[in-house]
Amino acid sequence: MQPLVSILVPAYNSQEWLADTLRSAIAQTWPRKEIIVVDDGSKDQTTEVARRFASKEVAVVTTENQGAAAARNHAMSLSQGDYIQWLDADDLLAPDKIERQMAALRESDSKRVLLSSAWAFFNYRTQCARFIPTSLWQDLSPAEWLRHKLHENLHMQTATWLTSRELAEAAGPWDTRLHFDDDGEYFCRVLLASEGTRFVPESKVFYRITTTKRVSHIGASDKKKEALLLSMRLHIQYLRSLEDSERVRKACLNYLQTWYENFYPERPDLVAELQDLAKQLDGCMDEPRLRWKYAWMKAVFGWEAAKWAQMALPQFKASLIRRWDKAMYRLEAAGAAHGHALKAADTQRS
Repeated sequence: MQPLVSILVPAYNSQEWLADTLRSAIAQTWPRKEIIVVDDGSKDQTTEVARRFASKEVAVVTTENQGAAAARNHAMSLSQGDYIQWLDADDLLAPDKIERQMAALRESDSKRVLLSSAWAFFNYRTQCARFIPTSLWQDLSPAEWLRHKLHENLHMQTATWLTSRELAEAAGPWDTRLHFDDDGEYFCRVLLASEGTRFVPESKVFYRITTTKRVSHIGASDKKKEALLLSMRLHIQYLRSLEDSERVRKACLNYLQTWYENFYPERPDLVAELQDLAKQLDGCMDEPRLRWKYAWMKAVFGWEAAKWAQMALPQFKASLIRRWDKAMYRLEAAGAAHGHALKAADTQRS
């Protein structure tokens, strides 16, 4: 009998996207699957949308709002699958995503092989998604994967992974302390428990770009900044437990420097912690560098104003792109609906 795959979907205020996400899960060509949606105390119509898909294959449960990590842990506790597919409530799986990854397994493989896949950003139209390879898009040992991630500031989107139950249980539960980067920290532990990654390029995930209210946006949230620093400490701890060399310490320092601007200068307490962490790596933190488009603002308006512009203006540009893509998506949908109506009318006349 083929292995059962559990597709686990934590959802919070996801009424706009959840239907498409669940359709992509239901459409998976892998025949043995269960889909579990955990609504984490949504205040909108998320539960109602999810229940439209309830069936023998799709279970919908609701909980009090405790955060994404807690919702994922609850979904895992309810699942029966031999393999685990995590899927956020606004993202999409290509129809053969799971089937292609399962086909990449060999008879000689242990359950500690960690499967990954290609992924791309999109707003509304998946045909506009561009799949851009990185150095993580290959088979790697746990130490090499983590070193590339930290040194180059890379990541793999949550839904790219397909994890055996044995591997997920060895990694342990999601860390409910982390209100930001809980997925990054969790998959570090999955990697540590694994024998390494196997990348399946034909298997694809579509990662939706939503508004700045999304979980992955830090903004001015002190809670998220504190969670990020905790996750960064754990990332470094995990990598150094596998290899504590000069190249690893350099990768860790690059990692700290890349994220430093999220704390500087608003949180001097966290800045001090980062400086201490850098010292333990035989380095130090430099003042974050502004991109050339915004560096001139520092002398005129001050550091904080220049930093705000560097963060806010790209978000404004992204919002315009998102609105345009939404308009085109609706126009194409209206055109397709009109075409179906004309075809149905022609069929009736004939």
